[in-house]
Amino acid sequence: MGLSDEELWDCLSQVSDPEIPVISIIDLGIVRAIERREDGRCEIVITPTYSGCPAMHVIEAHIRQALEDRGAENIEIRTQLSPAWTTDWMSNAGKEKLRAFGIAPPAQRAENTLGTIDISALMLTKDVDIACPQCASMNTRLISQFGSTACKALYRCGDCLEPFDYFKPH
Repeated sequence: MGLSDEELWDCLSQVSDPEIPVISIIDLGIVRAIERREDGRCEIVITPTYSGCPAMHVIEAHIRQALEDRGAENIEIRTQLSPAWTTDWMSNAGKEKLRAFGIAPPAQRAENTLGTIDISALMLTKDVDIACPQCASMNTRLISQFGSTACKALYRCGDCLEPFDYFKPH
């Protein structure tokens, strides 16, 4: 007997993002669906945070291992690129986990910047107020459009002087 959908979701909530281990792939919003097929297979649908995300193969392997460890059989993992992942899919709990880990979560909804994809809409400006995840100061400034990964920018706090990553809305 296979796992119920609830058991599958619970199992997937224990799989961490390999680049940010404090957040699960559920909280990150990359697990889009669990679909039962007529042939008895269960399909896990995932969407990468961006189409070239190098961690997707690792995430797939971790999903498969976690489900097999729980006794799941006949699992397929399908990557779906459309609609494109957006930071709007992140859970509030996930955003708080990012903040506690020292990464500032997105400060605005990505739906305001998506529409027609324009790279300038994804670039950060001084108009975006980013709170320091260490001390909550708003006295922060952009150091680089790209942080430790392409989906993050590097900021520095003017009060506690700590550098930190900011998870860009996209």
